[in-house]
Amino acid sequence: MQKIVRVNTRTAEVEYDSPTEEQLKYGGRHFIAKILLNEVPPTCEALGRHNKLIISLGLFADTNLSTAGQLSFGGKSPLTGGIKESNTGGFAGKRLAKLGIKAIILEDIPDEELTRVLHVTGDEVKLIDAPYLKGMLVDETFNELRQRFGQKIGLICIGPAGEMKMHSAGIASVDDNGTQVRYAARGGLGALMGSKGIKAIVVDDSKPTKPQYYDEELLKETIKGVTEALLADPKSSNRRKYGTLDILELANQVGLLPTRNFSIGQFEKASEMTGPQFAALVEERGGCGKSGTPCVPGCTIMCSNVMPDKNGKKIVASIQYESLVLLGPNCDIGNLDDIGELNHLCNQVGVDTIECGAAIAVAMDSGVIKFGDTEAAKDIVRQIGKGTYLGRIIGNGAAFTGQAFGNRRVPAAKGQAMPAYDPRALKGNGVTYVTSPMGADHTAGNAFETLKTNNPLGIENQVNNSYNLQVRAALLDSMGVCLFIRPAFVKNHALLSALYKARYGWDLTFGEIRNMGADVLETERKFNELAGVSEKYKRIPEFMTEEPLPPNNTVFDIPQEELERIWSVEVRTDAF
Repeated sequence: MQKIVRVNTRTAEVEYDSPTEEQLKYGGRHFIAKILLNEVPPTCEALGRHNKLIISLGLFADTNLSTAGQLSFGGKSPLTGGIKESNTGGFAGKRLAKLGIKAIILEDIPDEELTRVLHVTGDEVKLIDAPYLKGMLVDETFNELRQRFGQKIGLICIGPAGEMKMHSAGIASVDDNGTQVRYAARGGLGALMGSKGIKAIVVDDSKPTKPQYYDEELLKETIKGVTEALLADPKSSNRRKYGTLDILELANQVGLLPTRNFSIGQFEKASEMTGPQFAALVEERGGCGKSGTPCVPGCTIMCSNVMPDKNGKKIVASIQYESLVLLGPNCDIGNLDDIGELNHLCNQVGVDTIECGAAIAVAMDSGVIKFGDTEAAKDIVRQIGKGTYLGRIIGNGAAFTGQAFGNRRVPAAKGQAMPAYDPRALKGNGVTYVTSPMGADHTAGNAFETLKTNNPLGIENQVNNSYNLQVRAALLDSMGVCLFIRPAFVKNHALLSALYKARYGWDLTFGEIRNMGADVLETERKFNELAGVSEKYKRIPEFMTEEPLPPNNTVFDIPQEELERIWSVEVRTDAF
């Protein structure tokens, strides 16, 4: 992957650069962090001409490593005011890698409102005016693009929310069948794409470039080892059966499941939406319903699903734990079909299901609509797509919604809504929410996996654990792989060194590779400190330090000075 493509969205000029020796070492989230710190003024307006939308491939995107088709999007977040990277599955990432493209950087903004397609082929990259796409829902956009550009293409787009620059807007991608709609959802990067006047990106890889590996045989052998480790891992097996919903029952049992705007940690109907229950429903309904489907080509884990209605027709694909909980229990909605439809509506208008679910619950808590009013919740999502006043309030996220309705009970950190783990009952995640440069983002370092090894209600080891989890997440995001691939490397560190050796010829120890993840965080922290959004100023919501969360009746009580200690030398270990 030897090409960096820079697109000026004002002049439509396209430049092709070769990465420097230093840039060759950076992929995915790491590349985004370096470009932002070096090229984007941290205090710039997120939707102004000085911000950049960076589309970056991981270091192993052009290999057959499981899940290596993840595609990273990044820029200064309209939602948090700091740095943001969000990655997604779909088929576009692999296609960009086949063209030898390392990254696409969208710069400047148009002088007037435009609706364009960025068309990427082996011969050229160009902007094409596409006014016919303006205001289209996501599925409509994908269908129209296939009719105009062909069936076997990589597709990325934003929905109406992104075009209207709502701060909860995400960036959608899709598989070749138009079934799995995946999202780089967090941080409002869809609004950033909309500010550039780009409605969609089309990737035609019919003229691919053959990648050059340092040691192809070693690469094959190492990838085989990773695959075998994942197939033997019990967690991977459970995810294939139940998807990410396999953790819902445990989350409810321990009392960390956000319910009715993070007021309770357990939901009365949780037993009806567990992983086994959902899998049984999919099997019973049949039709297009599926469990154990991949979101990227060649994925071994296959944690995605297709949720069918009672007639076997698709409601949504895929429904995940965070989406189900924020749109379901957090809004006091317990019917799986209704939650699936809400998820689908969010996908179509182009908003983050976590941010949208949190914002709707804040509106419910504020008396705008009643908790559990499913039809009113669906109507709000539709209003987001139409750009009504209420739709724009909710579409700009939970924090904005709280401000609009005078409600201080907003579950957000650095302006971003918390995912489906209440930090009063999983305090390690509270540390991550506050200290991560990403804001409240479970993928930045999820302490859920430490439930059995560390008391989730206590203070001890939470900061250390969060640091290690954040380093690991940053490294995997830079490799361009899914976080669920981690068991292979946890059990066998040598696989990591072998991968870097086989692909690039780099002789790296495990410690040196781990330090790459630490460098990602240090780079991101520098940007955020200059932007004024470090953990020194953006803290846990006060209501979470004051209101005990049933059933454990705990508050988030890790002292601020302890949180700020996370970047000190004494918390650092060689754990992975």
